[in-house]
Amino acid sequence: MDIALGLLVIVAVVCAASAIGRRFNIPVPLLLVLAGVAGSFLPFIPPVELNPELVLVGLLPPLLYAAAFRTSLFDFTSNRRSIGLLSVGYVIFGTLAVGLVVWLLFPEIPLAAAIALGAVVAPPDAVAATAIARKVGMPRRIVNILEGESLLNDATALVCLRAAVAAIAGSVSALDVAGGFVLAAGGGLVVGLAAAYVLTEIRKRISNVAINTSASLMAPFVAFLPAEAIHASGVLAVVVTGLVMGTKAPSMPNGAARQSARSNWDTVQFLLENAVFLLIGLQVRTIIDSVQDDSLGAGRVWLGCAMILLAVLVLRPVWVFPATYLPRLIPSVRRADPAPPWQFPAIVSWAGMRGVVTLAAVLTLPDDLEHRNVLVLAAMVVVAGTLVLQGFTLPALVRALGLPGPDRREDALNQASLMQLATAAGMERLDQLRRESDPPEVMDMLRRRTQERGLAAWERLGRPGAESTTPSQRYAQLRMAMLEAERDKVLELRRGGDFAHEVLSEVLERLDIEESMLDASLNELDSATDAGGEGLAQPGGVCDHLTAAMLSPVPDNPACAGCEREGTTPVHLRMCLACGQVGCCDSSAGRHASRHFKETGHPVMRSIEPGEQWRWCYVDDLLG
Repeated sequence: MDIALGLLVIVAVVCAASAIGRRFNIPVPLLLVLAGVAGSFLPFIPPVELNPELVLVGLLPPLLYAAAFRTSLFDFTSNRRSIGLLSVGYVIFGTLAVGLVVWLLFPEIPLAAAIALGAVVAPPDAVAATAIARKVGMPRRIVNILEGESLLNDATALVCLRAAVAAIAGSVSALDVAGGFVLAAGGGLVVGLAAAYVLTEIRKRISNVAINTSASLMAPFVAFLPAEAIHASGVLAVVVTGLVMGTKAPSMPNGAARQSARSNWDTVQFLLENAVFLLIGLQVRTIIDSVQDDSLGAGRVWLGCAMILLAVLVLRPVWVFPATYLPRLIPSVRRADPAPPWQFPAIVSWAGMRGVVTLAAVLTLPDDLEHRNVLVLAAMVVVAGTLVLQGFTLPALVRALGLPGPDRREDALNQASLMQLATAAGMERLDQLRRESDPPEVMDMLRRRTQERGLAAWERLGRPGAESTTPSQRYAQLRMAMLEAERDKVLELRRGGDFAHEVLSEVLERLDIEESMLDASLNELDSATDAGGEGLAQPGGVCDHLTAAMLSPVPDNPACAGCEREGTTPVHLRMCLACGQVGCCDSSAGRHASRHFKETGHPVMRSIEPGEQWRWCYVDDLLG
């Protein structure tokens, strides 16, 4: 009963804190940590002891799998150098450097134990970094790098921790450590690929939605447990499985199973990742009480923990800045990937929040280790300090450095262009499959519905200040009202008992599916108004600038001169139709196309991306 009550309380607090955080724009992870800290000191809440196996085996695999499944394999590979330098290089550097700091502060603690603590606090948390990064609205490349780092750094840290614990128990050679890394990496990669292949082949052949979804929920453990059984990296195996299956998922059959798995994973991820932060806070009282009688002395212990936290904060930029710019001294690397502005590594350096894996890992240290409680407290101080100091100040730092996040207008334009290309492909296939015997009304219905979906994407570019709603938005509003009346009628007939329960349930389910699609459509249409009050274009709008500006030829090998001058990388290219200057889009770091308009007043630019011919008027915010 106590366990059931505890789980109920955790879920209730997670839901309440998440609602409050979203309502008042407070980072939910930090709010939950503070709630946990406050709860740990309440007399009616019993001490909470974190079981490390529960975290490392029960929570970490599904959390990493969910994050890896949603991570683009293409973005991951395009940033592999940066991700590798952070997830492997920085973790090893941090393990040794922090270990040395701990040993100098507390010579009574063996060097191997100090290095073990360094491995524990080296990896930033997989949940905290990306949750806050997306909330803040960082540039996508920074978010991609942080996501990739957080997926792999736990594997490196746990291998370092195993080597350090082995050194505590006896002697361990450099050859043993190197062999451990090779086995962990190679074994984890092989097991992850094998698990992804087996699960993908199985799910292809399962048409039942419930069984297919259950197989999806098993995936992280199918990868993790065999890898750990052969002493490889279960964490790496889970990440590889998630990346591969996430890439293959859209091309697999059974859209209902994909939708079900997505919905279930959303719920699992929400509960687990938020419960993790609450558990962090609930550990505080237990950990503080455990060091009260340590022979090192309370004052020295707390001062040492503060110095360890300072070392963790300082060592990350010490690694990140050289790791960012030194590889680009190689000409081939610099040509392929020009150096980013200094604000990029500054943000990456400060986005190093630690989390529950750090706490769980430190609790795996041998129970008979001298001053073990001091090491546990130090890990707790690092977790709490980074979450509070970096988590609360990261949004302000991003704003102060002026780094633009993803541009909603650019995203909407790209979505509309992509939908137009997809619609054209669908219409082409329809023409190929059409037979003379097909009823004309069926062909007309297919064309109309397909074209309406494509037009709806362009309507999302409309100004939110428009007095009337777009046709698609009005359709969604009216259809939602109709569905409500239809559902009320079905429920009324259900009370009469004239229809079988199975028949009623099937009809209600179909209404729910259509409502969910309309609800998503309405949310997308309304989201344009959440980007600071600026829309994109009035559907069908026209202005004198667009009328006067005609499309001009695209230069050969176009490039953004501003990006080349400043050493940044453009996302998409735009060309001014008044003078022909090429600049980068607003999703790029330099935003040189917009800057060109502000400097010159030239009103219209065009996209020079392949297959795109739309124009944009900066003066009237209109698409042409």
